[in-house]
Formats: sequence, C-alpha cells, structure tokens
Amino acid sequence: MSEATAVVEMRGITVRFGEVLALDGVDLTLRRGEVHALMGENGAGKSTLIKTLTGVYQPTAGSVAVEGRPVAFSGPGDAQAAGVSTVYQEVNLCENLSVAENVMLGAEARRAGCVDWRTTRRRAADLLARLDVRIDPASSLGAHSLAVQQLVAICRSLVVDPRVLVLDEPTSSLDADEVERLFRVVRRLRDDGVAILFVSHFLEQVYAISDRMTVLRNGRLVGEFRTAELPRRELVRHMIGGSLEVLEQIDQAPRRAVVAGAGARPVLQAVGLGRKGAIQPFDLDVHTGEVVGLAGLLGSGRTELARLLTGADRADSGRLRVDGRAVRFGAPRAALRRKIAYSSEDRKGEGIVGDLTVRENIVLALQADRGWARRLPAPLVDEIVERYITTLAIRPANPDALARNLSGGNQQKVLLARWLATAPRVLVLDEPTRGIDVGAKAEIQRLVADLASQGMAVVFISAELEEVLRLSHRVAVLRDRAKVGELDNTDDVGVDAVVDLIASGEAS
Repeated sequence: MSEATAVVEMRGITVRFGEVLALDGVDLTLRRGEVHALMGENGAGKSTLIKTLTGVYQPTAGSVAVEGRPVAFSGPGDAQAAGVSTVYQEVNLCENLSVAENVMLGAEARRAGCVDWRTTRRRAADLLARLDVRIDPASSLGAHSLAVQQLVAICRSLVVDPRVLVLDEPTSSLDADEVERLFRVVRRLRDDGVAILFVSHFLEQVYAISDRMTVLRNGRLVGEFRTAELPRRELVRHMIGGSLEVLEQIDQAPRRAVVAGAGARPVLQAVGLGRKGAIQPFDLDVHTGEVVGLAGLLGSGRTELARLLTGADRADSGRLRVDGRAVRFGAPRAALRRKIAYSSEDRKGEGIVGDLTVRENIVLALQADRGWARRLPAPLVDEIVERYITTLAIRPANPDALARNLSGGNQQKVLLARWLATAPRVLVLDEPTRGIDVGAKAEIQRLVADLASQGMAVVFISAELEEVLRLSHRVAVLRDRAKVGELDNTDDVGVDAVVDLIASGEAS
C-alpha cells in the first residue's frame, strides 16, 4: 500500500484535567482514502483524543493540522466547518421527524426565507443514494431499525462533504448482517477519498475494515501499525500489557463440574419460579463457591431469570429458598438484606449515578440499607472506598471524581465495588463486561474467579459463550424465555455443546 496523503496530523497531544493526565504526547495521522482504527482499553485515552480532534477539548500541549494547515478548534462547529464530522455510538437523531429532516437538519434548502421541503427531500435522497440506503426520505425515522438510523446519521454527517469521518463505536448495537451493511457504506466512503477514524472494541470488525491502526495505553501512544502486518495476539498485548496472561491463567485453571458435596444444600434455590410473559417456571440451584453461567441468545430470558432471583421483578409462580428457607423478595433491597446482590446490565439506567462521586457510588447500597438518617461513619467510608479502588484498580484513583467522567470499564468496576461492599453471599452479574475493552474484561473475569474461590456464589450472564465457559462451573441454557437444560462445565464441554443445546433444547 502506498502512503496516502495525510488529511489530519495530530502531534504531541497532551490533555490534562486538573491533576489527571489524560493524554501524554500522543500522535495520530489520518490519511485520505483509509480506514484508521483507534485501539486501546477503556481509559486509554481514545475518547479524549477524539474530543480533542473534534474541538470538544482543547489540548494542553501539541498541535493539530488539517490538510497541512494548523488549526485550533474552539468547538465541534469549527471542526465540522473544517471538514471533520463525527457519528457517535448513541444515535443522536430525532425519531419523531422524517428521515429527510434528520439528514438535512440545520442545512435545509430555503427559498424566500422559508424551508423548501421538496428540494430538501431531494438533497436528502441524493445523500441516501450515495450510500445505497434505499428508504423513503419522507418516512418517519422512528419506523426504521437502529442499523438504518446509524446509516442516516452517517448521511447527515456527509451534508458538509467531510474530509474526515469519525465513527465512534458505530456497531455496538448491530447484528452481523447490519454490521456488514454498515461496512459496505464505510468502504464506499473510503473509496471516495474520505479519511475514516473507526473506534470499536470488536477485534474481528477492526481487522475486517481497517487499513491502519493506532494503539493507546494509559494515555500514551504505543504505536501506529498496518493492520495486515499486526497479528491479533500482538495487538492484544499492545493494548493490555500483562492482562492477557490473566485470561490465559483463567483458561488453564482446572474446571470443577461439582463444587458442593453430594446432597449439599444450595445457598440459593429456585423451584418452579416464573413470571407470566417474562420467563417460564424454572428450577435452579446455586451453591457456595460456585459460578453458574446463564447462556442463551438475546431475548432468551437470561435477564428475566436474574431479576426474579433478586427481587427486581416479582414471581407469580414457584418458590425461592435461601439456605433452605422459603423467602419472598418484593424488591432488590429485600434480597440485599439476605446478602444477595444484583448488578444490572443497564449500567447507566440502573447502576452508576453519574452526578455522584466515585466514593458516593461505592457506598450507595450500604448507605441505603442502613437508612439515610443514619450516615455511615466517615472513617468507615474512606476505608471501604480506598480498599475497592485499590483492589479493582479503578482509574483515576480519585474518590472525589464524578462517576460520569470515568471510562465505561472503570464505571463497571465502581458498580462492582458498590455490591462487593455489601459483602454478598450471592452476586448476580448481568453482562458485567459488555461494552468494555479486553483489559478491563480480564480484570473483571479474574475478580469473579477469585470471589468464587473465596466462597462467594456467583450467577454470571454474558452474551459471549466463551466468557461463560471460561468462568462457570455449571451453565444453565435458556431459549425462548425458558430454561432448556444445564451443562456441567467439564473439560470436554465447549461452545458447540452450548450452541447445540440452545438450538435443540436437548442435552446431547
């Protein structure tokens, strides 16, 4: 591949937030007609670098040049005017407006001071056709799938005829067919000469679409590489340093199909537990020191099962027992009093409180259980917070930092710290590693394995079957909102066995 013309050159970019050094002398070059992947674990500095490029942040030191000319963007509007457009992970469009209105918002055609809707829709149709998006520009955006909405967001970014297109986690909510459709559009833009910066946690996708990649770690530049010349294992090592060995150690640990002795009483037991319209009645035993994995496709009932175990939803059939005694949880707080903690998959909506500090988030459940009129002693709070910031390697290690300013992986660690601070006997984790980088995944997986080895019972949910098998002693398999079987996770059990059970509903 010959060296393409550089469109963006960022040199020595340093960004500080008070005492926190978010970026330290980072370089980035984006070339015309190339897809350039920006790689690194959560907290590596990817988002900060993107926001510096797009004018959200101003660098403490360093320079940015577009087409060889130095620039100093004072905001995203300046960046867009210079030809740098961004499409974010969360589609920031108006579902109640038409496709054409979303594409042309702020750039509508006008005549005699009024919007010329016919011309506006025609221009929107031309942009959609450029990307081979064949939908009616007059149709409501909300009537289309998330994948189509993502393509509409890209069309919107093309209104200014960008030199650079930044795609920040554009595939996180798309299935395989939708990802391929998006990639056809990305390749078409690349072939038209657009420089594309692609950010994703999915290594397969990065290797499928990118020409080059820049790797960051801990706010510093590791290097720039041609994708075809960098083996995946080396990429992972560059991204996470020593964390790869953690995953290998977990993989190599002997699997234990049976944790409890014969006839041992489970710490948590569901018998015919169910909720009409949510999940069919199921049985499940969870023993001390055991990780029970829940596997199944999206919509199979994994989350619904977890919510019944922890009182987040109320069962309308069956029984729940703790240490052999019947219990009825009307709310998660009742479960927490029995030392059963639930970490929801909805980290933003049901987990982290962004406007509270790391300290306040960590002790939130403890304080709620104690009652707001009886404040936790300050020395106890400091001891708990310091312990979990250190144990979980939360970064930045600042208890007064606002949780919303942390990376996704570090927010997940704060959420785990909140529940661990309650000293649970049973910990139910629903997708604790979704949307975070492989380094943070390794740390969380190691934590789960360590907790089980220390006697905690864990129910672990993940869409990644390899992750479920890596950690679990037993795997409960769900399909169509019903539990269809269980597998002892012995050495001869692999992903194929789980897939077969999901497909057939019968253990082989």
